[in-house]
Amino acid sequence: MKVWLASNSPRRYAMLHPLFPNLHQSGVEGVDETPPKAPVEEQVLDICRRKATAVTRFDHDLIVVADTMLSDPDDHSLSLGKPRDRSHAAMMLHRLSGRMHQVWTATGLHWNGEWRFWVECAVVAFPEFTEAQLEALLDSGSWQGKAGGYDLAGPMGEHARLVEGDEATVLGVAGSAMALLKTLAEMS
Repeated sequence: MKVWLASNSPRRYAMLHPLFPNLHQSGVEGVDETPPKAPVEEQVLDICRRKATAVTRFDHDLIVVADTMLSDPDDHSLSLGKPRDRSHAAMMLHRLSGRMHQVWTATGLHWNGEWRFWVECAVVAFPEFTEAQLEALLDSGSWQGKAGGYDLAGPMGEHARLVEGDEATVLGVAGSAMALLKTLAEMS
């Protein structure tokens, strides 16, 4: 089965490559990832659909697009995307320290000639970080390119706790979509 991960995310690649050893990865270009004014679950789905719309070639049996955002713990209508730089990552992690937050992932699969989309939420809890822990997380660089400034499968995994939902959702593929991908991999 020819599979295209239309995302530049190393984490998504790490999740899907064991299922599809010949996985092709390259993001779609020219996608406006500015969130619309809407609840976070609608923001993440809208951006995922934009990525699907930007796909112009269908020479793979399966195409995967996805987007992940965090809800601001103080206002669930506001999203936290990827930090711009180290200080922005520090602000995000400080804001999430000692709190629970929602992680939203939308995933689109183009299979059998049509797109199908999932939007799922997981809840993650962080302990109150010490300054040394926060510095170590920032020094690791694992915040780069990650929604909310962290990677659950990276150094943050030592601190964070999945409270509700699927770990795949936090890592960047909606849990139900991941289940279908596993089934498709077994069939191929």
